[in-house]
Amino acid sequence: MVGWVRHLKSQLDDQELIRRVFRQNLSLASRLKDIIWKYARAIKEREKCDAIKIMNFCGTHEWTTTYYGLRSLVPPFLELIPGPGCPVCIVPSYYVEVAVKLAREGIRVYTYGDSLRLRSARSSFPASLLEARADGGDVKVVYSFLDAVRDSRELGKEGVFFGIGFETTAPSYALMLKEGRVPENLKFLSAVRLTPPAMEYTIEHHRGRGLLPIRGVIAPGHVSTIVGAAEWEFLPKVYGLPTVVAGFEPIDVLMAIAQILLMIKEGKPAVKIEYKRIVKWNGNEYAKRLIEEVFERTSAAWRGMGFIPRSGLKLKDGFYETRDALMHFGLPDLTPERSTFSQAHPGVSVEGDLPPSCRCGEVIVGAARPTECPLFMKGCSPMNPWGPCMVSTEGACAIWARYGKSKPEA
Repeated sequence: MVGWVRHLKSQLDDQELIRRVFRQNLSLASRLKDIIWKYARAIKEREKCDAIKIMNFCGTHEWTTTYYGLRSLVPPFLELIPGPGCPVCIVPSYYVEVAVKLAREGIRVYTYGDSLRLRSARSSFPASLLEARADGGDVKVVYSFLDAVRDSRELGKEGVFFGIGFETTAPSYALMLKEGRVPENLKFLSAVRLTPPAMEYTIEHHRGRGLLPIRGVIAPGHVSTIVGAAEWEFLPKVYGLPTVVAGFEPIDVLMAIAQILLMIKEGKPAVKIEYKRIVKWNGNEYAKRLIEEVFERTSAAWRGMGFIPRSGLKLKDGFYETRDALMHFGLPDLTPERSTFSQAHPGVSVEGDLPPSCRCGEVIVGAARPTECPLFMKGCSPMNPWGPCMVSTEGACAIWARYGKSKPEA
Protein backbone atom coordinates (compact mmCIF):
# COMPACT_ATOMS: atom_id res chain seq x y z
CA MET A 1 0.00 0.00 0.00
CA VAL A 2 2.87 2.40 0.82
CA GLY A 3 4.26 2.15 -2.73
CA TRP A 4 0.82 2.73 -4.22
CA VAL A 5 0.29 5.82 -2.05
CA ARG A 6 3.68 7.22 -3.11
CA HIS A 7 2.79 6.65 -6.75
CA LEU A 8 -0.53 8.46 -6.34
CA LYS A 9 1.08 11.28 -4.39
CA SER A 10 3.39 12.04 -7.29
CA GLN A 11 0.34 12.61 -9.50
CA LEU A 12 -2.32 14.11 -7.25
CA ASP A 13 -2.65 17.06 -4.89
CA ASP A 14 -3.01 16.35 -1.17
CA GLN A 15 -6.80 16.73 -0.99
CA GLU A 16 -7.41 14.43 -3.93
CA LEU A 17 -4.93 11.91 -2.50
CA ILE A 18 -6.70 11.86 0.85
CA ARG A 19 -10.07 11.49 -0.86
CA ARG A 20 -8.94 8.50 -2.91
CA VAL A 21 -6.92 6.74 -0.23
CA PHE A 22 -8.93 7.42 2.92
CA ARG A 23 -12.49 8.06 1.71
CA GLN A 24 -13.17 6.19 -1.51
CA ASN A 25 -10.89 3.20 -1.09
CA LEU A 26 -13.51 0.44 -1.20
CA SER A 27 -11.00 -2.39 -1.57
CA LEU A 28 -9.11 -1.33 1.56
CA ALA A 29 -12.37 -0.81 3.44
CA SER A 30 -13.38 -4.37 2.56
CA ARG A 31 -10.04 -5.74 3.75
CA LEU A 32 -10.29 -3.78 6.99
CA LYS A 33 -13.82 -5.06 7.51
CA ASP A 34 -12.58 -8.66 7.27
CA ILE A 35 -9.72 -7.95 9.67
CA ILE A 36 -12.05 -6.30 12.19
CA TRP A 37 -14.46 -9.25 12.10
CA LYS A 38 -11.57 -11.72 12.47
CA TYR A 39 -10.06 -9.97 15.50
CA ALA A 40 -13.43 -9.24 17.14
CA ARG A 41 -14.58 -12.85 16.82
CA ALA A 42 -11.30 -14.13 18.25
CA ILE A 43 -11.64 -11.82 21.27
CA LYS A 44 -15.29 -12.75 21.83
CA GLU A 45 -14.60 -16.48 21.64
CA ARG A 46 -11.58 -16.27 23.92
CA GLU A 47 -13.19 -14.04 26.55
CA LYS A 48 -16.75 -15.37 26.25
CA CYS A 49 -17.96 -11.77 26.33
CA ASP A 50 -21.26 -10.47 25.02
CA ALA A 51 -19.91 -7.21 23.66
CA ILE A 52 -16.74 -5.20 23.03
CA LYS A 53 -17.03 -1.46 23.57
CA ILE A 54 -14.83 1.11 21.82
CA MET A 55 -15.29 4.85 22.33
CA ASN A 56 -15.20 7.54 19.67
CA PHE A 57 -14.05 10.33 21.96
CA CYS A 58 -14.30 13.04 19.31
CA GLY A 59 -17.58 14.27 17.89
CA THR A 60 -16.11 14.31 14.40
CA HIS A 61 -15.20 10.63 14.70
CA GLU A 62 -18.80 9.95 15.69
CA TRP A 63 -19.92 11.93 12.62
CA THR A 64 -17.68 9.84 10.37
CA THR A 65 -18.84 6.59 11.97
CA THR A 66 -22.51 7.45 11.54
CA TYR A 67 -22.45 9.34 8.25
CA TYR A 68 -20.51 6.62 6.44
CA GLY A 69 -22.43 3.77 8.11
CA LEU A 70 -19.35 2.20 9.67
CA ARG A 71 -21.42 0.44 12.32
CA SER A 72 -22.91 -1.67 9.52
CA LEU A 73 -19.41 -2.93 8.67
CA VAL A 74 -18.42 -4.16 12.14
CA PRO A 75 -19.85 -7.10 14.12
CA PRO A 76 -23.09 -6.34 15.98
CA PHE A 77 -21.38 -7.15 19.29
CA LEU A 78 -18.73 -4.48 18.65
CA GLU A 79 -20.20 -1.30 20.16
CA LEU A 80 -18.89 2.02 18.86
CA ILE A 81 -20.05 4.61 21.38
CA PRO A 82 -19.75 8.41 21.32
CA GLY A 83 -17.82 10.31 23.99
CA PRO A 84 -17.62 13.83 25.44
CA GLY A 85 -15.63 15.32 22.56
CA CYS A 86 -18.13 17.98 21.53
CA PRO A 87 -17.03 21.39 22.88
CA VAL A 88 -20.46 23.00 22.41
CA CYS A 89 -22.38 20.14 24.05
CA ILE A 90 -20.55 20.42 27.37
CA VAL A 91 -20.83 24.20 27.86
CA PRO A 92 -22.65 24.74 31.18
CA SER A 93 -26.11 26.24 31.02
CA TYR A 94 -24.99 29.02 33.36
CA TYR A 95 -22.54 30.45 30.80
CA VAL A 96 -25.33 30.59 28.22
CA GLU A 97 -27.42 32.54 30.75
CA VAL A 98 -24.54 34.95 31.34
CA ALA A 99 -24.05 35.51 27.60
CA VAL A 100 -27.79 36.09 27.08
CA LYS A 101 -27.91 38.53 29.99
CA LEU A 102 -25.01 40.57 28.66
CA ALA A 103 -26.39 40.65 25.12
CA ARG A 104 -29.74 41.95 26.38
CA GLU A 105 -27.93 44.68 28.30
CA GLY A 106 -26.45 46.00 25.06
CA ILE A 107 -23.03 44.40 25.33
CA ARG A 108 -22.04 42.78 22.06
CA VAL A 109 -21.58 39.03 22.47
CA TYR A 110 -19.46 37.29 19.86
CA THR A 111 -20.18 33.61 19.35
CA TYR A 112 -19.63 30.74 16.94
CA GLY A 113 -22.54 29.56 14.82
CA ASP A 114 -23.08 26.30 16.72
CA SER A 115 -23.29 27.94 20.12
CA LEU A 116 -25.81 30.48 18.85
CA ARG A 117 -28.60 27.94 19.41
CA LEU A 118 -27.26 26.50 22.67
CA ARG A 119 -30.06 26.79 25.23
CA SER A 120 -30.12 27.57 28.91
CA ALA A 121 -32.02 24.96 30.90
CA ARG A 122 -33.37 27.43 33.43
CA SER A 123 -34.50 30.36 31.28
CA SER A 124 -37.74 30.66 29.37
CA PHE A 125 -37.43 33.35 26.68
CA PRO A 126 -34.83 34.22 25.59
CA ALA A 127 -33.07 30.95 26.42
CA SER A 128 -30.38 31.14 23.73
CA LEU A 129 -28.29 33.77 22.03
CA LEU A 130 -30.37 33.22 18.91
CA GLU A 131 -33.52 34.14 20.84
CA ALA A 132 -31.72 37.01 22.57
CA ARG A 133 -30.75 38.43 19.18
CA ALA A 134 -34.35 38.11 17.97
CA ASP A 135 -35.42 39.99 21.10
CA GLY A 136 -33.07 42.89 20.35
CA GLY A 137 -29.92 41.66 22.08
CA ASP A 138 -26.54 42.45 20.55
CA VAL A 139 -25.19 39.13 19.25
CA LYS A 140 -22.75 38.66 16.39
CA VAL A 141 -21.69 35.35 14.87
CA VAL A 142 -17.97 35.11 14.04
CA TYR A 143 -15.74 32.46 12.52
CA SER A 144 -12.77 33.14 14.81
CA PHE A 145 -11.50 35.11 17.79
CA LEU A 146 -9.63 37.31 15.29
CA ASP A 147 -12.96 38.32 13.70
CA ALA A 148 -14.24 39.37 17.11
CA VAL A 149 -11.07 41.34 17.82
CA ARG A 150 -11.34 43.24 14.53
CA ASP A 151 -15.04 44.00 14.93
CA SER A 152 -14.75 45.14 18.56
CA ARG A 153 -11.84 47.42 17.68
CA GLU A 154 -13.83 49.03 14.88
CA LEU A 155 -17.05 49.21 16.90
CA GLY A 156 -15.47 50.63 20.03
CA LYS A 157 -18.21 49.41 22.41
CA GLU A 158 -18.04 46.83 25.18
CA GLY A 159 -18.03 43.27 23.94
CA VAL A 160 -17.57 39.70 25.16
CA PHE A 161 -16.16 36.79 23.23
CA PHE A 162 -17.82 33.49 24.18
CA GLY A 163 -14.67 31.36 24.25
CA ILE A 164 -15.75 27.79 23.56
CA GLY A 165 -13.46 24.96 22.55
CA PHE A 166 -10.86 22.37 23.44
CA GLU A 167 -7.07 22.42 23.08
CA THR A 168 -7.47 22.93 19.33
CA THR A 169 -8.83 26.47 19.63
CA ALA A 170 -7.04 27.51 22.84
CA PRO A 171 -3.78 28.54 21.09
CA SER A 172 -5.61 31.02 18.84
CA TYR A 173 -7.08 32.68 21.92
CA ALA A 174 -3.75 32.66 23.74
CA LEU A 175 -1.81 34.15 20.83
CA MET A 176 -4.11 37.16 20.44
CA LEU A 177 -4.07 37.84 24.19
CA LYS A 178 -0.31 37.40 24.60
CA GLU A 179 0.52 39.72 21.70
CA GLY A 180 -1.74 42.43 23.08
CA ARG A 181 -3.95 42.48 20.00
CA VAL A 182 -7.21 42.30 21.95
CA PRO A 183 -8.70 45.78 22.54
CA GLU A 184 -9.57 46.87 26.08
CA ASN A 185 -13.28 46.89 25.29
CA LEU A 186 -13.35 43.14 24.47
CA LYS A 187 -13.59 40.67 27.36
CA PHE A 188 -13.19 36.89 27.33
CA LEU A 189 -15.76 34.43 28.73
CA SER A 190 -13.81 31.19 29.01
CA ALA A 191 -15.59 27.91 28.43
CA VAL A 192 -12.35 26.30 27.18
CA ARG A 193 -11.95 22.72 28.32
CA LEU A 194 -9.19 20.08 28.31
CA THR A 195 -9.97 16.65 26.94
CA PRO A 196 -7.71 14.12 28.76
CA PRO A 197 -9.33 14.80 32.18
CA ALA A 198 -12.76 14.26 30.59
CA MET A 199 -11.60 10.95 29.14
CA GLU A 200 -10.41 9.83 32.57
CA TYR A 201 -13.71 10.95 34.11
CA THR A 202 -15.62 8.94 31.49
CA ILE A 203 -13.69 5.74 32.16
CA GLU A 204 -14.18 6.08 35.91
CA HIS A 205 -17.86 6.82 35.34
CA HIS A 206 -18.34 3.56 33.45
CA ARG A 207 -16.49 1.66 36.14
CA GLY A 208 -18.38 3.30 38.98
CA ARG A 209 -21.78 2.53 37.48
CA GLY A 210 -20.89 -1.03 36.63
CA LEU A 211 -21.39 -0.45 32.91
CA LEU A 212 -19.84 -2.59 30.24
CA PRO A 213 -16.21 -1.45 30.37
CA ILE A 214 -14.66 0.60 27.61
CA ARG A 215 -12.04 -1.62 25.95
CA GLY A 216 -10.38 0.89 23.66
CA VAL A 217 -10.36 4.56 22.70
CA ILE A 218 -10.20 6.35 19.37
CA ALA A 219 -8.47 9.52 20.53
CA PRO A 220 -9.19 12.90 18.91
CA GLY A 221 -6.98 13.79 15.98
CA HIS A 222 -7.27 17.58 15.93
CA VAL A 223 -6.73 17.92 19.68
CA SER A 224 -3.72 15.63 19.40
CA THR A 225 -2.09 17.89 16.82
CA ILE A 226 -1.70 20.30 19.74
CA VAL A 227 -1.21 18.10 22.82
CA GLY A 228 0.49 15.18 21.05
CA ALA A 229 -0.19 11.47 21.23
CA ALA A 230 1.91 11.31 24.41
CA GLU A 231 -0.94 13.02 26.27
CA TRP A 232 -2.95 9.78 26.02
CA GLU A 233 -0.31 7.48 27.52
CA PHE A 234 -2.23 7.28 30.78
CA LEU A 235 -4.92 5.25 29.01
CA PRO A 236 -2.79 2.13 28.39
CA LYS A 237 -0.53 2.65 31.41
CA VAL A 238 -3.20 3.27 34.05
CA TYR A 239 -6.28 1.65 32.56
CA GLY A 240 -4.83 -0.91 30.15
CA LEU A 241 -6.76 0.62 27.25
CA PRO A 242 -5.48 0.39 23.68
CA THR A 243 -5.62 3.89 22.20
CA VAL A 244 -5.32 5.05 18.60
CA VAL A 245 -5.08 8.69 17.55
CA ALA A 246 -7.03 8.66 14.31
CA GLY A 247 -7.88 10.91 11.40
CA PHE A 248 -11.42 11.64 10.34
CA GLU A 249 -11.94 9.82 7.07
CA PRO A 250 -13.76 6.46 7.09
CA ILE A 251 -10.58 4.49 6.37
CA ASP A 252 -8.89 6.29 9.29
CA VAL A 253 -11.60 5.13 11.68
CA LEU A 254 -11.65 1.56 10.37
CA MET A 255 -7.86 1.35 10.70
CA ALA A 256 -8.12 2.64 14.28
CA ILE A 257 -10.72 0.00 15.16
CA ALA A 258 -8.56 -2.74 13.66
CA GLN A 259 -5.48 -1.53 15.58
CA ILE A 260 -7.40 -1.39 18.86
CA LEU A 261 -8.77 -4.91 18.37
CA LEU A 262 -5.29 -6.23 17.55
CA MET A 263 -3.91 -4.74 20.77
CA ILE A 264 -6.78 -6.27 22.76
CA LYS A 265 -6.24 -9.63 21.06
CA GLU A 266 -2.50 -9.61 21.79
CA GLY A 267 -2.86 -8.11 25.29
CA LYS A 268 -0.49 -5.26 24.42
CA PRO A 269 -2.21 -1.92 25.11
CA ALA A 270 -0.36 1.12 23.84
CA VAL A 271 -0.86 4.49 22.13
CA LYS A 272 -0.64 4.31 18.36
CA ILE A 273 -0.76 7.19 15.87
CA GLU A 274 -2.86 6.36 12.83
CA TYR A 275 -3.13 10.06 11.91
CA LYS A 276 0.59 10.30 11.10
CA ARG A 277 0.05 12.80 8.32
CA ILE A 278 -0.63 15.46 10.97
CA VAL A 279 -0.10 14.21 14.56
CA LYS A 280 3.30 13.98 16.25
CA TRP A 281 4.15 12.24 19.49
CA ASN A 282 4.80 15.47 21.43
CA GLY A 283 2.36 17.64 19.51
CA ASN A 284 2.93 21.32 18.84
CA GLU A 285 5.35 22.62 21.45
CA TYR A 286 4.87 26.26 20.47
CA ALA A 287 1.10 26.06 20.79
CA LYS A 288 1.37 24.31 24.15
CA ARG A 289 3.69 27.02 25.48
CA LEU A 290 1.24 29.70 24.36
CA ILE A 291 -1.56 28.04 26.31
CA GLU A 292 0.61 27.74 29.43
CA GLU A 293 1.67 31.40 29.26
CA VAL A 294 -1.86 32.79 29.07
CA PHE A 295 -4.05 30.22 30.83
CA GLU A 296 -3.94 28.14 33.97
CA ARG A 297 -5.67 24.85 34.62
CA THR A 298 -8.62 24.82 36.96
CA SER A 299 -11.46 22.57 38.04
CA ALA A 300 -14.26 23.23 35.60
CA ALA A 301 -17.89 22.34 34.98
CA TRP A 302 -18.89 20.14 32.05
CA ARG A 303 -22.56 20.19 31.15
CA GLY A 304 -24.23 16.92 32.04
CA MET A 305 -21.09 15.65 33.76
CA GLY A 306 -20.19 17.93 36.65
CA PHE A 307 -16.92 19.40 37.88
CA ILE A 308 -13.76 17.71 36.64
CA PRO A 309 -10.41 18.55 38.26
CA ARG A 310 -7.86 20.43 36.12
CA SER A 311 -10.11 20.25 33.08
CA GLY A 312 -10.66 23.95 32.34
CA LEU A 313 -8.60 26.94 31.31
CA LYS A 314 -8.97 30.32 32.95
CA LEU A 315 -6.92 33.43 32.31
CA LYS A 316 -3.78 33.82 34.39
CA ASP A 317 -3.04 36.78 36.60
CA GLY A 318 -2.03 39.62 34.36
CA PHE A 319 -4.72 38.73 31.86
CA TYR A 320 -7.44 37.80 34.33
CA GLU A 321 -7.95 41.20 35.92
CA THR A 322 -8.35 43.07 32.65
CA ARG A 323 -9.79 40.47 30.27
CA ASP A 324 -12.00 38.09 32.25
CA ALA A 325 -15.66 38.78 31.45
CA LEU A 326 -17.10 37.42 34.71
CA MET A 327 -14.75 39.51 36.85
CA HIS A 328 -15.23 42.65 34.75
CA PHE A 329 -19.03 42.51 34.95
CA GLY A 330 -19.12 41.39 38.59
CA LEU A 331 -20.63 37.97 37.90
CA PRO A 332 -19.82 34.88 39.98
CA ASP A 333 -18.29 31.84 38.37
CA LEU A 334 -19.53 28.30 38.86
CA THR A 335 -18.20 26.36 41.83
CA PRO A 336 -18.80 22.77 42.96
CA GLU A 337 -20.41 24.09 46.15
CA ARG A 338 -23.13 26.09 44.42
CA SER A 339 -23.88 23.75 41.55
CA THR A 340 -24.70 20.09 41.12
CA PHE A 341 -24.73 19.05 37.49
CA SER A 342 -25.17 15.61 36.20
CA GLN A 343 -27.63 13.34 34.63
CA ALA A 344 -24.66 11.18 33.86
CA HIS A 345 -25.34 10.25 37.50
CA PRO A 346 -29.02 9.20 37.75
CA GLY A 347 -30.59 10.22 41.03
CA VAL A 348 -28.35 13.24 41.56
CA SER A 349 -30.28 16.50 41.58
CA VAL A 350 -29.73 18.72 38.57
CA GLU A 351 -29.48 22.46 39.20
CA GLY A 352 -30.40 23.98 35.88
CA ASP A 353 -27.89 22.06 33.77
CA LEU A 354 -30.19 20.02 31.51
CA PRO A 355 -33.85 20.26 30.54
CA PRO A 356 -36.31 17.85 32.23
CA SER A 357 -36.17 14.32 30.76
CA CYS A 358 -33.05 15.17 28.72
CA ARG A 359 -30.43 12.39 28.83
CA CYS A 360 -27.60 14.36 27.26
CA GLY A 361 -25.48 13.77 30.35
CA GLU A 362 -25.56 10.03 29.72
CA VAL A 363 -25.20 10.36 25.96
CA ILE A 364 -22.10 12.55 26.38
CA VAL A 365 -20.26 9.84 28.34
CA GLY A 366 -21.51 6.97 26.18
CA ALA A 367 -23.77 5.54 28.88
CA ALA A 368 -26.89 5.90 26.72
CA ARG A 369 -27.65 5.98 23.01
CA PRO A 370 -29.26 9.15 21.66
CA THR A 371 -32.31 7.08 20.69
CA GLU A 372 -32.80 6.11 24.34
CA CYS A 373 -33.60 9.70 25.29
CA PRO A 374 -37.38 10.27 25.48
CA LEU A 375 -36.95 13.67 23.81
CA PHE A 376 -35.01 12.37 20.79
CA MET A 377 -36.77 13.52 17.61
CA LYS A 378 -39.86 14.32 19.64
CA GLY A 379 -39.45 17.47 21.72
CA CYS A 380 -35.81 17.71 20.62
CA SER A 381 -34.64 17.75 16.98
CA PRO A 382 -31.98 19.50 14.87
CA MET A 383 -34.56 22.13 13.89
CA ASN A 384 -35.60 22.59 17.52
CA PRO A 385 -32.64 21.59 19.70
CA TRP A 386 -33.72 21.26 23.30
CA GLY A 387 -30.73 19.45 24.77
CA PRO A 388 -27.11 20.45 24.09
CA CYS A 389 -26.25 17.24 22.19
CA MET A 390 -28.75 18.20 19.47
CA VAL A 391 -27.25 21.65 18.84
CA SER A 392 -23.82 21.13 17.36
CA THR A 393 -22.75 19.26 14.25
CA GLU A 394 -20.44 17.36 16.62
CA GLY A 395 -23.22 16.44 19.05
CA ALA A 396 -24.13 12.75 19.08
CA CYS A 397 -27.88 13.38 19.06
CA ALA A 398 -27.66 15.78 16.12
CA ILE A 399 -25.48 13.32 14.21
CA TRP A 400 -27.82 10.39 14.85
CA ALA A 401 -30.86 12.50 13.99
CA ARG A 402 -29.42 13.57 10.65
CA TYR A 403 -27.53 10.48 9.54
CA GLY A 404 -28.29 7.58 11.88
CA LYS A 405 -31.00 5.00 12.15
CA SER A 406 -33.98 4.95 14.49
CA LYS A 407 -32.70 1.68 15.92
CA PRO A 408 -29.16 0.52 16.72
CA GLU A 409 -27.59 -2.11 14.55
CA ALA A 410 -28.82 -5.58 15.53
